[in-house]
Amino acid sequence: MTNAAIDDLHATTPGSASRLAPRAWLHTDAPALSLNGEWDFRWSPVADVPLPGADDAWGTIPVPAHWVLHGHGSPSYTNLQYPFPIDPPHPPEENPTGDYRRTFAVPTTFDAAGRVLLRFDGVESHFRVWLNDTLVGWSTGSRLATEFDVTELLRPGTNELRVRVHQWSAASYLEDQDQWWLPGIFRDVTLLARPTAPIDDVFVRAGWTATLGDAASAGTAASGRPSTGTGTISFPTLDAVFPVRFSVPDLGVDVTWASPDDVQPIAVEGVDPWSAELPRLYDATLSSGTDAGGTAGGETVTLRLGFRSVRIEGDRFLVNGERVVFHGVNRHETHPERGRVFDEAHARADMALMKRNNVNAIRTSHYPPHPRVLDLADELGFWVILECDLETHGFLFVGWQGNPSDDPAWEDAYLDRIARTVERDKNHASIVMWSLGNESGTGRNLAAMSNWVHRRDDERPVHYEGDYTGEYTDVYSRMYPTLQETESIGGGTATPLLGCGPAEAARQRSKPFIHCEYVHAMGNGPGQIAEYEALVDRYPRLHGGFVWEWRDHGLLTHTPDGTPFYGYGGDFHEVVHDGNFVMDGLVLPDDTPTPGLAEFAAVVAPVRMSLGTTTVLVENRFHSASTAGLRFRWTLSRNGVVEHEGRLAPGVVAARESVTVPVPTEVLEAAAGPIAPGEELWLDIVAELAGPTAWADTGHVVARAQTLVASRVAEAPRASRQGWDGDRLGDATFTERGDLSSWKGQEVAGPRLELWRAPTDNDRLASQGGYETADPVLTHGVGDPSAPASATKWLAHGLDRLTHRLVHVERSEHGLVQRVRVAAANSGAGVDVTHRWTLTDDGLLLDTTAVPFGEWGITWPRIGVRIDLPASLVDESAEWFGTGPLESYADSSHAAHVGVFGSPVSLLTANYSRPQESGHRPDLRTLRVGPFTVSSVGARRTGFTLTPWTAQQVARAGHPYELPTPDATYLYLDAAQHGLGSRACGLDVLPEHQLWPASTAWTVLLG
Repeated sequence: MTNAAIDDLHATTPGSASRLAPRAWLHTDAPALSLNGEWDFRWSPVADVPLPGADDAWGTIPVPAHWVLHGHGSPSYTNLQYPFPIDPPHPPEENPTGDYRRTFAVPTTFDAAGRVLLRFDGVESHFRVWLNDTLVGWSTGSRLATEFDVTELLRPGTNELRVRVHQWSAASYLEDQDQWWLPGIFRDVTLLARPTAPIDDVFVRAGWTATLGDAASAGTAASGRPSTGTGTISFPTLDAVFPVRFSVPDLGVDVTWASPDDVQPIAVEGVDPWSAELPRLYDATLSSGTDAGGTAGGETVTLRLGFRSVRIEGDRFLVNGERVVFHGVNRHETHPERGRVFDEAHARADMALMKRNNVNAIRTSHYPPHPRVLDLADELGFWVILECDLETHGFLFVGWQGNPSDDPAWEDAYLDRIARTVERDKNHASIVMWSLGNESGTGRNLAAMSNWVHRRDDERPVHYEGDYTGEYTDVYSRMYPTLQETESIGGGTATPLLGCGPAEAARQRSKPFIHCEYVHAMGNGPGQIAEYEALVDRYPRLHGGFVWEWRDHGLLTHTPDGTPFYGYGGDFHEVVHDGNFVMDGLVLPDDTPTPGLAEFAAVVAPVRMSLGTTTVLVENRFHSASTAGLRFRWTLSRNGVVEHEGRLAPGVVAARESVTVPVPTEVLEAAAGPIAPGEELWLDIVAELAGPTAWADTGHVVARAQTLVASRVAEAPRASRQGWDGDRLGDATFTERGDLSSWKGQEVAGPRLELWRAPTDNDRLASQGGYETADPVLTHGVGDPSAPASATKWLAHGLDRLTHRLVHVERSEHGLVQRVRVAAANSGAGVDVTHRWTLTDDGLLLDTTAVPFGEWGITWPRIGVRIDLPASLVDESAEWFGTGPLESYADSSHAAHVGVFGSPVSLLTANYSRPQESGHRPDLRTLRVGPFTVSSVGARRTGFTLTPWTAQQVARAGHPYELPTPDATYLYLDAAQHGLGSRACGLDVLPEHQLWPASTAWTVLLG
């Protein structure tokens, strides 16, 4: 390897002068040859190795692919850390290097080409290219496209292409995103024939203005379409050989321009606007060539135009004149087997899943995605914040000293990255904002990027969260601000803002505000989605946000004995890593939605139904869609069994409007009728799709509401006339200690007081201050910055290792009383527990009272009892009347509703990649599993968890494969559980959702 090549690895310049200027990624009929497929490959652990010769040993590798996922080296995960010394611009000498080689023949379809280009859509991180032994050039910018002109290097017959890729380079300092480091050629490689009369670049703007006051507009609005308006098509860039013909058949547009001077904006009446809810696209073509007919020497480019206007008015971000609320997710490109290699079918399915869960926006964290993702966003309908391939987060560890963001030597690299981002994707209607990058501090180079964007595209605003004082960005953006700070931003309260003086804070409060990241979705959680959404409802300046993040990044790997599992940081022997912090999505690595996704969908549902005594308020929260595409269905259930059902008829409710309709007569009559003891009448209303869409079938539920219409307290179970028969009491037997030993002829054990739960990721981590030792109202939401994680305190108090001392057991004629003192070793705090068993005509009544003693000073994870049931029940199904269908907790309960549900026991808990608390379903009425029935009795309903493992076993496992073979099925009957919060990277559990030690009593009936 030459000294010049080594120097390139250390260069702050982005690439060789032979790279072509960036341009739009266009759909064209010009010939192309995909070079994807099997390539020859050789891997070396260092950079300074000779280029392999023809006779050297070569293996093979698919392109696109990451070599670390094909047996060469290992993946590495870091969030903030650089996996090499912070010594800019120098990469480490231990620099894994991959040499690629393939041959190809130029097809005859290229014979008429004026030029031939070689395009790389994504290579991590530094690559050099040779064609037929001649150096073509080199480039960086892993998630950005690079083109070279190779016309003069091609030859008849066989051509040989070689690419050398280095994992590390100076550019790696700009790519410290929270993700796996995955080197290699991971996107398409294509040979492009460019015609002699080409259309090389296009920037088309399709603006929209409402047409007011005509009958046609009123009619379309009534039918569920927004009012049509005037579309304006303009071309800030049209780099082509003229004449050029432009056609939009559905709008009657067909013009031919003889020269660049002829290109003028086109106004068209009767245009439907594009929005994320109604993604109307118009097919358009641009043709060049003889008479602009696309004949020999020319080409035809196909565009899909979405007419929409983007602007900021005061503190409002508007599309088509209406405020946008982002119910978004941060989307990385990740797959457990392919890494960032694109698969269109999977991407489409993934984005359809987003739509089905009321996600309306995507922030492309933290780089431009594969270009087809933007086509899908246009088609399916998403508001998109497109982010540049930039992050320098690791400089945090050296106090941002040497950060490239403020170093003039890196300016070209920064400007190169933003230009390649904007130019490639500028024609997409879905993109409503450009983002300069992520977590790169601040400085002159970011300001220069912003200035470049404003000059190039003066419509779309510029976003960058790290511009805390608002010097060069158009919106105010923050990650994980507290609820109190968010409210102060929304309401304009003069309180301090991060990094701002008083005048700067006032400036930021005058802008539209978004949460570019919030409610961190790591493991079981997040909590507090509803609290943030309530602030967005209350304050128009707040424009919603983007959950961190959409999907877990787990990589499929195997234990030495071949057991598959999803690996995270540390599973690949990294020197430094950030553990399972890469498992922080609303979707698990295997595409399974988490309960957190259901919670998000419920909270942000675009239609809300408020059920009163005699009326139903239907609110349309859509930006632009009416409810014409929905139907409203109601059911009235008695203890989970549907008695009446029908359709609600609110009519077509326009966007941002509401109507009130009467409660169905059948519901009112049933509520006024007889209610037996223990019965509950529930009214459910769902808004569902009236017809199929590109992302869901007819009947898909968009929103749900439920209210209790009538109920009657159950009569207390009556004591039985029967009593003890030896050690048997009804269907159960007891030990001399008073412990349950069998039930329904099956060996069981318990009850055993339990305060421990397997810590969630939010229990384990402490990214923000604690609310258990500080009032968030008084601290402006900051909490106690010195407070350790909840799990740390729970472990210190021994809640995972409680001991149980029998104090007293006494039989009565129809039952027994067992008193137990529960505490941990080396602790003076504990709980006095009394279990009272009573035989009734309906089964065994268990009344438990727990009274804490001593100095606690901490929250409890849970308060409940555990009963150990036979292991064979793991293979059974459970049915329950209560809340469901998924787990829920005090601060994550909007997706839960009351009904009758069923599930295999094995699926009652979520299969999080790091095992943790899961499966809690509060407000149980009755549970049936195998021969056993458990019912709540009295005003305090218990929650239940049914799992093959104890909380202690789950807490000890780092991966699902580390869980032991089940030796029982464990039934937890909880009086309460602590909330979830999102303190892994966000807020602690709010005070109203905390569980503090207190005298607690709850009763269940074992039938």
